[in-house]
Amino acid sequence: MCAVARAKYRGMFMLNFVWKARRKDKDASSSGGSGQEEPKMYLESTVLECTIPESRLRDLVDLPEGLDYNEWLASHTLAFFDHINLLYGTVSEFCTMSGCPDMTGPGNRQYLWFDEKGKKCKVAAPQYIDYVMTFTQKTVNDESLFPTKFEREFPSSFESLVKKIHGLLLHVLAHLYHAHFREMVLLQLHGHLHSIFAHFTLFNTRFNLVDPKDAAVLQDLAVALGLCPPAESANGSPAASSSTPSSSAVAAGGSTDEDSAAAEVPACTAAPMDVSLSPSVTQRSVVTSGIEATPVSMAATTAGSVVPAQ
Repeated sequence: MCAVARAKYRGMFMLNFVWKARRKDKDASSSGGSGQEEPKMYLESTVLECTIPESRLRDLVDLPEGLDYNEWLASHTLAFFDHINLLYGTVSEFCTMSGCPDMTGPGNRQYLWFDEKGKKCKVAAPQYIDYVMTFTQKTVNDESLFPTKFEREFPSSFESLVKKIHGLLLHVLAHLYHAHFREMVLLQLHGHLHSIFAHFTLFNTRFNLVDPKDAAVLQDLAVALGLCPPAESANGSPAASSSTPSSSAVAAGGSTDEDSAAAEVPACTAAPMDVSLSPSVTQRSVVTSGIEATPVSMAATTAGSVVPAQ
């Protein structure tokens, strides 16, 4: 028992040490005013592994013959929500109002929320993610939007609703990679994060659910994981990924204020990865990346008065 207690203490000590180190790095970079992006730790070769071997991803993302398209979208949407919610819950104590005062992604991309009147709101990352999880949880629990019974039909706007949810979940993934990847590595969860990102990216590419301009924020990671071919420059040679910070605001619905803020993104190719999928009409349960899909409870706070952009 003493050995276990010491191990837990060392783990918490190391997490606290990494959190303080990251805060110092963040404070130094903000006070320096250089505007340069921090090195992307998630692109280092030593942390690019996934927890799942590459084998059958095309079978996973392709719509099985005879299965309803909307049911396929619903099953995956619930899986992505559960797993991203679960992963964020492991590092949520390090995502604070003071440590993450803005909802940002790689390249200093900033995400804004829309209030009920359609006005853009700048909120801290934990509050933004709370809005995302609360909105998604409320949506998938609504039988009129996500039906689970045979006699109920999906609404005509279902695909648009799925696109909105996936755009919001992408923002959460982008923040995890940008602000909390060190904690993920320390907790040895980076392989799970990569696996979920790979599944999420290939599925959304297969069915065109996320705007390529929004997905470009993690395009370099998709290339590094072999999910997409490198972008090519005008002369046919691979183009170097830009490290210039983007100041364009991104709305909760996934649209950008400036169309020129994101470069062209080549279509991803489905590199296979073994993931078990068992969609059910009466009770959708999808297990991916070797993590049991158990949502983390998120406080509702004032999310009821804030809605994603239409």
